[in-house]
Order: sequence, then structure tokens, then C-alpha cells
Amino acid sequence: MDSSVHSGAALLRGALSPPAPEPAIATLHTPRTVPPPAVTRPPRRSFSPVAPVVLALALGLWGVRRGGSLWRDEAVTYDMARRPLSGLGRTLEHADLVHGLYYLLMHGLFRVFGTADPLLVLRLPSVLATAASAGLLALLGARLAGQRAGAAAGVVFVLLPPVQRYAQEGRSYALVCALVIWASYLLVRAVRVRTRRAWAAYAAALLGACLLHEFAVPVLAAHAMAVPRAVRRAWAPAAGAVAAGVAPLAVASGRQSEQVAWIGGLGAGALLGFAGVALLGAACAALLPRRRPDGRVGLVALALPLCVLPGLLLMLASLVKPLYVDRYVLYGQDGTALLVGAALDRLVRAGVRCRACAVLAAGGALAALLPVTVHLRTPAGRLDDVTAVAAAVRSAGRGADGVLYLPGRRRVWTFLDPGSVAGLRDLALERGPADSGTLYGVEAAPSAVRARLRAAHRVVVLRDPAGQPQGTDPRDAVKLRVLAESFEECGTRSVRGARVSVYARPGRC
Repeated sequence: MDSSVHSGAALLRGALSPPAPEPAIATLHTPRTVPPPAVTRPPRRSFSPVAPVVLALALGLWGVRRGGSLWRDEAVTYDMARRPLSGLGRTLEHADLVHGLYYLLMHGLFRVFGTADPLLVLRLPSVLATAASAGLLALLGARLAGQRAGAAAGVVFVLLPPVQRYAQEGRSYALVCALVIWASYLLVRAVRVRTRRAWAAYAAALLGACLLHEFAVPVLAAHAMAVPRAVRRAWAPAAGAVAAGVAPLAVASGRQSEQVAWIGGLGAGALLGFAGVALLGAACAALLPRRRPDGRVGLVALALPLCVLPGLLLMLASLVKPLYVDRYVLYGQDGTALLVGAALDRLVRAGVRCRACAVLAAGGALAALLPVTVHLRTPAGRLDDVTAVAAAVRSAGRGADGVLYLPGRRRVWTFLDPGSVAGLRDLALERGPADSGTLYGVEAAPSAVRARLRAAHRVVVLRDPAGQPQGTDPRDAVKLRVLAESFEECGTRSVRGARVSVYARPGRC
């Protein structure tokens, strides 16, 4: 009994007494904190220039054959590209060296793909180059002014009428345009990273453009204005490398100045066209911020000089020797598209009223461009139509014994279809283009031309349209004089950019 009482009392005291302290080691443990749940952010989407590229391909492939027609510059490309390399090299020693690299490229393409579809082989490089230009311009605009401005610039570029025209031509201008945009993109990158490799890549792209056509050299002046002052010392060696690389081509092609003797002085059309583009670029630039990012290339600083300077410099040079042709500075449209795209984006972001103005302006421009877009895909969209001329010669040549070209360089009209003059003696030709290593062949002396023409009875004459200036070649003067003295004109058929006439002895029409 006593033992059980003592046991209960001990249990009661233990329950009422304060608990014993925990061992000291327990005080070293800190309460574990639960981290907040991680916030998952959507991955940042990179800008894609697919829409401008797809639009460029669609417009470029639409009507790319133009009803089977091509104009005389494309006929020269076709003829040069199909000559053997030895003959091509011999020709470039005397003429068209400025296009030599492009002719080599086209020679390789015709060797690979043949002549089963010559118009597609001739024009597809320009279509692809324009698509690449649209994509690169969208990326460049996105880097300089935001993704929406970049996409708008790419679309605007594709829709510009000069771009649409040369996207479907067998000439080098679309390829030059793509390389200039690529060089401009690499310039922006080189200014940002400032490494030797970046500057070398920029110089290589711009040198490629200048070697395809040396009139891309004015891009250096535009880039000089775009480069921030603190970076110009790093940019100068790259610019010097481009100038040194293109100098041999410029010196050699300078000896072929007769190739541009056909270029006339600055007409009202050229001046008004350039002024309109320059004013459009300046108006768009006025809507955009002028402040340049610290140490980087600004959009206005790059795009406005690119839009204006190349054409302006070529016009100033034309005061000494006529050189200005709008297609030689097609790459200036890169700057125009950047400015218009960024200005449209600025208006869209400015407010409801400005957004409505931008939509109306874009709609009006598209409505105005539609007839031009359709026209450029027809044979009438070019200066002349070699296919139509050859067909007219074939019809007029029945019963004739000779053919005459006025001037001699219009021999190019029958390059694509030599069968159109089959059976007709070329009364002025001494040596053919391929044999003589020239573009249009070598004509005989004026006395020989006079004797051959007087021995003929019925002649097909290919001439420029009425009102075109006459050349100063004495052979052409002899041709006209003998035709007036010894022949009468039986009839003339006018085709796109040419006149095909039949001359016969008096009373034999």
C-alpha cells in the first residue's frame, strides 16, 4: 500500500514539474524555410522574317517568264553566260568587265541547269536575291527599331516598283542589293561587338557587292555617316580594304568607258524621280527619333544616307561624265524601305488617329501599286521585247537577202533566236561577237558596208523607235545614206522598243 502511494505521488510530481531543458545540440538547428514557388516566364520568341521572304518569293515567281519575252540587257547576259570561259574572258578584256563576276556566276548556272528553261535560269538568281534582301532588311530593321518596324520595312521593300522590276531580270542589280543589305547588317553588328572578325565579315560582304558592280562603292560614304565617331577609327581599315579590293576593277573598267557612252545627261525624269525618293526618305526620317544609341548605329543615321547619298554622288559625277542610271543605285531602296517601315510603325504606335492615317496611306499605296505590279509582269513592262523583234524579223525576212542593224549594237535583238535571221546576210558584220571577243561583233569599214549594201536587193532593217538620238558611228551614217539613195521603204512594223523595216530597190516593193 505504502509503495503504491509513493509511486503515485512521484508520477504526480513529474507531471507538475517544468520540463527538463533539451540537450544543447538542439539549439544549433535552424528552422527550414520553404522557397517560394518559381515563376515560370514564357520563353522569349525570336523575330522571324518569314512573311517578307514569302511575299518576295510569291511576287518574284509570279509572271517570272513575262510571256516568254526579255529585253536587250538580258539578251546580253544570256549570250555572255553561254560563251566558253576562254571566249568570256577574251570579251571581258574589251567590254563589260564591270559585270564580269556576274557573267561568271550565270555561266556556272547555265552549265549546271542547261537551257531547257532559259528564262527561269536567267531570272531565278534575282528572285532569290530579292527574297534574301527582304529577310535581311527585316532583321536589320528589327535590330534598329523593333520587330514590327523590321517586318514593315521588309514588306515595303518587296512592294517598291524598282525592286519588283529588277527582281525579275537577268542582271546583277538584285544581287548587289542583297549584299549591300547584308553588309549593312554586319556593320551594325561590328559596331556593337568591335572584333576583328566582325569587321572582316563586313568588309567581305561589301567588297562582294562592289565586285558585282563597282557603282556599289558609294555605300562606303553612306556607312561613314552611319558609324559613330568613336568607332570610325576601327571602321577605317575595313573601308580601306574594300576600296583597295575594288580598285583594280575600277582601273581596268575605266579603260572601257565607251561601254557607258550611251548614257545621256541628267533628264527631268531622273531628277524628279531622285527628288521624290529623297523627299520621301527625309519626311519619314523627320518622324523618327534622331538620338543615336550610345556607341551604336541608329536607324536614321544608316538609312537616310543609304537612301540619298549613292544617287546624289552619281548625279554629281554625271556633271563631268554622264553615269547616272537609276538601276545602278537600286540598293538605295534599302534605306528607303527602312525609313518607311519605321515611320509606319511610329504612326501605328502614336495613337488611334495616326493609326488610321497609316492604314489609309498603306491602303492607298497598295491600290496605286497594283496596276504597276501587273504591268511589270508583261512584255510592255520593259524598254524593248527581243522576242517580239525576232518574230517580226522572221516574218519580214521572207524574200530578203540581207539584214542591217541601226545602230550596230542592236544586233543583240537576234541573239536569243539566231534562226530569225537565218538565210539573211549581215551586211555590216565583219566578225561575230563570239569570234571577235566583243559584245555585238565587229563591223566592216564604211566602204565595205557601202559596197555590200549596194549589191543587195531587199534588206530588213532593225532600228530604234522614231525620235531616238542617232549615233556618231560613220558606218551608221553610210547605212542611212545608201538606204536613202538606192532603196525605198516598203513598210515598217513597230514592236516594243524597235522598228522592223523592209527596204527594196525602187519599184520592187
